[in-house]
Amino acid sequence: MSDQLTAVPNQFGVYIHIPYCIQRCSYCDFATYVQSEILVPERYVALVKEEIPLRKHYFGFSRDTEKKLDTVYFGGGTPSLISSDLIVGLISELNKHGLTTGPDAEITIEINPATIDERKLEHYLSAGVNRFSVGAQTFHDRLLKMVKREHNAKQTLATLDLLKRYKLNFSFDLLFALPTQTVAELKSDVEMAVEIGSSHISPYCLTVPEAHPLSKNRPLEDEQVEMFDIIHQHLTAKNFNRYEISNYGLPGKESRHNRLYWDDHSYWGLGLSAHSYSKTTEYGHRFWNPNNIDVYEKQIRQGIVDLPENQIETLQKYQALTDFCHTSLRVAEGISFVRLERKFDAKACAKVLEIAQPMLERGLLKLENNHLVLTHPGVLISNQIFEKFTFLASDLH
Repeated sequence: MSDQLTAVPNQFGVYIHIPYCIQRCSYCDFATYVQSEILVPERYVALVKEEIPLRKHYFGFSRDTEKKLDTVYFGGGTPSLISSDLIVGLISELNKHGLTTGPDAEITIEINPATIDERKLEHYLSAGVNRFSVGAQTFHDRLLKMVKREHNAKQTLATLDLLKRYKLNFSFDLLFALPTQTVAELKSDVEMAVEIGSSHISPYCLTVPEAHPLSKNRPLEDEQVEMFDIIHQHLTAKNFNRYEISNYGLPGKESRHNRLYWDDHSYWGLGLSAHSYSKTTEYGHRFWNPNNIDVYEKQIRQGIVDLPENQIETLQKYQALTDFCHTSLRVAEGISFVRLERKFDAKACAKVLEIAQPMLERGLLKLENNHLVLTHPGVLISNQIFEKFTFLASDLH
């Protein structure tokens, strides 16, 4: 592996997975556990700290390399559920290994209502945490109970009020198209999220398999589209910019960490089930950790430096082109043909334009300043459009 490494990447961020939850939400498919089901948090965090020096080489970093981090993101799970000492300790450990977080770094932590207080908040702030992502979902208690969330609307308001009193930058997760949810309930959720001071809002349409209990009594597809339009119209009227399909931010409040994913920059995922992407080969490589806690612990305890073949993939041109098109189309700027040709070649640009032509004619895509961009109707069927830009090796010959 190491003979393929050529350069240290420019923009770079670290994601740290904290898998603990108060309960498993009925719609969740992430690698998360009720706190009593797996290792105690102290033991898990110790494993993540041990992982840092083991895997630095996948980014071209030597043991002594120092790299200024652009972003750090604590996701889960519910990172705010564990002791703030453990979160702050992980930031210190990154710095100890040369991955420094200066005043310009964006450090985000996902929190759930009723899992932080002033003492915990001030501890986060002292370590440089400057962005909070609140997993509130809705302000309606009956809907929260339906999806088995432990918090209630009163606790959500108290948590958001605390963040607002400290004048902090926070994002609000909004779940819609829930069973029996009305348009009026959705409108009130969006209005409240804006009024309470959210600088960033991430609306997610509930997605569950057909046989799932939450698949019953959901709004019909036309109603789901109406809900999406209501969210879009209300937020854009309030000066929020849809910079990515499921993310709206006030000017300057976009998630810099998530932009790393969409803008083809390297990122390192630490912890259970975390995924990483490094641009140290021609088209980059991906690697990931096991989603089984026992396997993850065993690999770290054994000091495994080079991951097994089933946990790493060196991307081929057609795979990288697929990823580039999918992630670029998700953002408002779309596919830049300048960046596309720089990374691939003129033939790849011609192929992308050829595929796009029927969708340009149907008004699902548009050409704007040498970028290929989803229109609003295109956003509504974006998954179908992404399928058209999924390449095989034979497509590029």
